[in-house]
Amino acid sequence: MLQPGQNLPYFDLPDHKGKNQTFDDLVGRRGLVVYFYPKDNTSGCTTEAMEFSADLTTFRRRGFNVLGVSKDSVRSHSNFVEKYKLRVPLLSDPDTTFIQAVGAWGKKQSRGRTYMGILRSTLVVDREGTVLLAYPSVKARGHAKQVLADIKDLT
Repeated sequence: MLQPGQNLPYFDLPDHKGKNQTFDDLVGRRGLVVYFYPKDNTSGCTTEAMEFSADLTTFRRRGFNVLGVSKDSVRSHSNFVEKYKLRVPLLSDPDTTFIQAVGAWGKKQSRGRTYMGILRSTLVVDREGTVLLAYPSVKARGHAKQVLADIKDLT
């Protein structure tokens, strides 16, 4: 996973509306929070997306926009956003190029099976795309509040 001081790689990915988005399109006054999640419509991912959506106004007040990234399709993202009235843009990276470039792809285990997948993680970057905070492995519930508390302390 990228570490503080490293630069976020370039991305140009479709959002849940099918419109391609880049860092410059999405960055806030002070920066951007990018969270990576495994799959739309699963319990943990829904919790995380709803919490980031609920706190979006506070993130923006602090100068940060928020976006989620997974390998799910634009259509899946669109349904997910509509079903839960999510307020954060969700980007689709089906070939995982961006996800892998930031280090949010790796070995996972479930029910005794090992496989490669998206590691639930988050990056906070400044306006220039430099990583300020990295969360390489997070629990969905309460994570948005933790990021909010941590960005409040950034100078």
